[in-house]
Amino acid sequence: MKNLPLNALRAFAAVYETGGVRSAARLLDITHSSISKHVHELEAWIGVPLLHREKGARSLSFTAQGEDLGRISLEGLGLLSNGVEAVRESRRGNSVTISTTPSFAARWLLPRLQDFNTNYPWIELSVIVDQKLNFPSDQKADLAIRMGKGPWDGLDCQPLMDEALFPVMSTSFWLKVGRPTSVSSLMDLPLLHDRDPQASWFEWAKQKEITGLDNRGGSRFASSDLVLRAAVQGLGVALARSRLVEDDLSTGLLIKPFEGEEVTLSNAYWIVLPKETKTKMAVDKVIGWLEDMTQKEN
Repeated sequence: MKNLPLNALRAFAAVYETGGVRSAARLLDITHSSISKHVHELEAWIGVPLLHREKGARSLSFTAQGEDLGRISLEGLGLLSNGVEAVRESRRGNSVTISTTPSFAARWLLPRLQDFNTNYPWIELSVIVDQKLNFPSDQKADLAIRMGKGPWDGLDCQPLMDEALFPVMSTSFWLKVGRPTSVSSLMDLPLLHDRDPQASWFEWAKQKEITGLDNRGGSRFASSDLVLRAAVQGLGVALARSRLVEDDLSTGLLIKPFEGEEVTLSNAYWIVLPKETKTKMAVDKVIGWLEDMTQKEN
């Protein structure tokens, strides 16, 4: 166990499973040169060739020793994976982990968790954040909350709530630029941009039938939270999601100077679950609570 080259065996098992170096690299999400290096290291450590390297050959083939080691490695790692998954599944039945984006976690979910703890004190609810859409199980999560145009293939997707987009700015910035009250003033103001394609100035202007808005310039930020923080600092005008900006509006950190200029995003948030997986009771309670909270606030 001490000297066993586990990384090299994992790489070789992937080559054996997929039938190629490049396909193994895609499977493990590493470079194909890393796969080749692992295979060479494994051959050197064992002392026998594992692959036939015929000049000009298009397909990869295994030596007899390579066939044996590939089959054994794949079976062994499969058993290990199944064992680890079984241990993970044996977590306490009252623990639930939600995966979502950093902005949604900080600005919508966390302020409401006290309500959840009051109503379901027996459930241990944890939150992990990731910008990318993954299978919840890939992140050791029971479910995910995602923003975007769902549903997505391979996932059980349930619409959670709609959204509204509208321009916001800080009071100091609003005073500095002459107290604008018409969206036509946006033509001369710095726009702050979110990487989220649903919350883009282009889409907002298109739905509002506003022409002449130059959305090419302006600072760009990786999340809705950062865009709103930049607006609080007076760096420009942000296009806010109503669900995420409500605290800043209620405290006066940001204002909504243009009334009636909202754009509605239907089914903007989704509850995402692994497909065809039976959920435990605690997960069902979390989903029910999320749905109740959104209905109360609509």
